[in-house]
Amino acid sequence: MSKTPASPKGKPAPKSQPRKAPSKPEGAASEGDRIAKVLSRAGVASRREAERMIAEGRVSVNGKKIDSPALNVTAADRISIDGQPLPEAEAPRMWLYYKPTGLVTSNSDEKGRKTIFDELPEDMPRVMTVGRLDLNSEGLLLLTNDGGIKRKLELPATGWLRRYRVRINGRPKDEDFAPLRKGLVIEGEKFQPMTVSLDRQQGANAWLTVGLREGKNREIRRAMEDIGYSVNRLLRVSYGPFQLGDLKPGDVEELRPRVVRDQLGLEPEVEKPAGRPTRSRGGKPAGKPGSKPAGKTPAKAGKPGGKPAAPRGDRPAQRNGGKRPIGKNPRR
Repeated sequence: MSKTPASPKGKPAPKSQPRKAPSKPEGAASEGDRIAKVLSRAGVASRREAERMIAEGRVSVNGKKIDSPALNVTAADRISIDGQPLPEAEAPRMWLYYKPTGLVTSNSDEKGRKTIFDELPEDMPRVMTVGRLDLNSEGLLLLTNDGGIKRKLELPATGWLRRYRVRINGRPKDEDFAPLRKGLVIEGEKFQPMTVSLDRQQGANAWLTVGLREGKNREIRRAMEDIGYSVNRLLRVSYGPFQLGDLKPGDVEELRPRVVRDQLGLEPEVEKPAGRPTRSRGGKPAGKPGSKPAGKTPAKAGKPGGKPAAPRGDRPAQRNGGKRPIGKNPRR
């Protein structure tokens, strides 16, 4: 049996002690969530905007200003923005919004153009957009107060189908759209295959229904230009299971909390008493938080409730193949 080696002075060497993990930098946390994510979930800003606010020194944690988003925080931490305590996170909420043409989908515009936030009802809480629609595009835009929802729905992995009614100039044949169905590469950028159906010819223009599962900048317009056609009207009619229905330009409708939970797979929460309903620009209620969603059952994610009917004249149809969408009831 081996003996414990002696020390230089003849005394037994002390037993080895387990090595301690290196101490973490002050302010670091082994659990919790990143500070930018917490700010986003509280509806203060998107993650990117939150990181910018942190870099500007506007955010403090436990009384100390931070300048890096590389920090985890827990419920025990005290967070303030511009000296004001971080508001408690609200239950996730979503709205359907008919974005008119001529509005920019951003919080501010360097050219001084009007944004959608300039035109939303005054009683709306702070919201973020899910994706974008360019200046000359119109139709369904999803709004939410929850940065986690925004991020989830924008991820390519979510893969929700977005449908558009598209009017192009010219007299195309169905085979002209074969390159779009296969997938294009434009200026080194790969576009995923689209679904394209030629609905009708209307004078010098043709109406199409286009479906895609990603949202690159001006994707449909660029794809059409690549095969020789120009888009002169583009209207989004659905985003996953959510439909434009019969909303008119500028209208806003809040989705029922249960619909939001069911469609996004969120855990049930204790619902707070509903506040004042959001109102559309026309002054009519645009959907109470507790109102019954249109349709007997929510549409399945990624499969809108049917192919939009062909437009009458210059106005794209709002009907939905006889099925009611998640949103306002279409006209009969």
